Amino acid sequence: MAMALWLLISSPAAEGWLWWAPVCVLGLAGLALLLAYPSVILRKYVRIMINILDDVAPVPESGLNDIPPQDGEEVSFRAVDGHRLEGVILSGRGAAAGAGMVIFAHEFGADRRSCLRYCRPLIQAGFDVLTFDFRGHGASAPEEGYRPRQWPSDRERADVLGAIAFAGSYLEAHGRWRGVGLFGISRGAGAAILASVGIPDVKAIVTDGAFSSDTAMEYLMKRFATIFARIRIVAENHPPMFWRFLRWLLFRECARKFNCRFPSVRKAVVRLGPTPLLLIHGERDSYIPIAQSQTLYDMACGPKSLWVVPGARHNQSVLVQRSEYIQRVRHFFQEHLAGMTAPRLIEVASPSHEEQELWAEEVAESPR
Repeated sequence: MAMALWLLISSPAAEGWLWWAPVCVLGLAGLALLLAYPSVILRKYVRIMINILDDVAPVPESGLNDIPPQDGEEVSFRAVDGHRLEGVILSGRGAAAGAGMVIFAHEFGADRRSCLRYCRPLIQAGFDVLTFDFRGHGASAPEEGYRPRQWPSDRERADVLGAIAFAGSYLEAHGRWRGVGLFGISRGAGAAILASVGIPDVKAIVTDGAFSSDTAMEYLMKRFATIFARIRIVAENHPPMFWRFLRWLLFRECARKFNCRFPSVRKAVVRLGPTPLLLIHGERDSYIPIAQSQTLYDMACGPKSLWVVPGARHNQSVLVQRSEYIQRVRHFFQEHLAGMTAPRLIEVASPSHEEQELWAEEVAESPR
């Protein structure tokens, strides 16, 4: 046996194999390193982006939660997953009372009172407004094991779906048409779009500062990769497939860690079909780029409009261009929800002197 082994090693063929062995080992080690490098990079990016998803949030506009409550009908209803929510119905005024019901979905960190900054003109134009607190906000209790974040999750979608179902039952019980409009701000805007897919009762949607979690996170990934990456040129030249795969990994990990999912608003807007959509976005929005609303606009299939408000930051369009904001939102709901014609708009177009003074105070107190 020993003699046979010695003959095998000392043969010319064995000498060649022994010479190539280190080369093969080095080659395999290099291949392993090449395969391991993307894994290390992906884990690093996912860790960074999870921290951003978990901790970073746009600060709500000052005074949003300091708006005094307006008398209305206090209501309580359940989200489609059973979580109890609190809200209030503010009845429309004037000759056009009963023009329709608009459901207001507030932004992250605010509560149902913030609707008055946006919806007071709608109430004066005859629209009823159902404004409610998302779970973990205002009077709505938090859910054990779930912490709200600035990104629209399946929980916020469930909340808006519950509001739509409650509004339909409420209108039907009062002998009225079940159709409703949705008015969402920032995260509430995404939740409104997500909840409207396949719901015939939703007749019109207005969004302000809308975004899709998947494309917004991809934007932030690219932005922060150039900050944290040691080799900047590598971070700036990852192929598109890398970012899509990273996005998939990120939201897969988020579903496990945060106990929720973040559905794609971008995909949902395609499934809205013919539902009319008005998108509003601040030109100087430093949190959510205009491209987010532009993408949603491009993908929407029904009647649609995109208004980029000059000089406005995130969620400040209503303050920067108040009069035009009122006109556009009110006109949109009158056309698509109440079915009013343009001449009738003129009767309710001009804000009162009291309203003008109140809005001027809000503009002066709100940061730029």
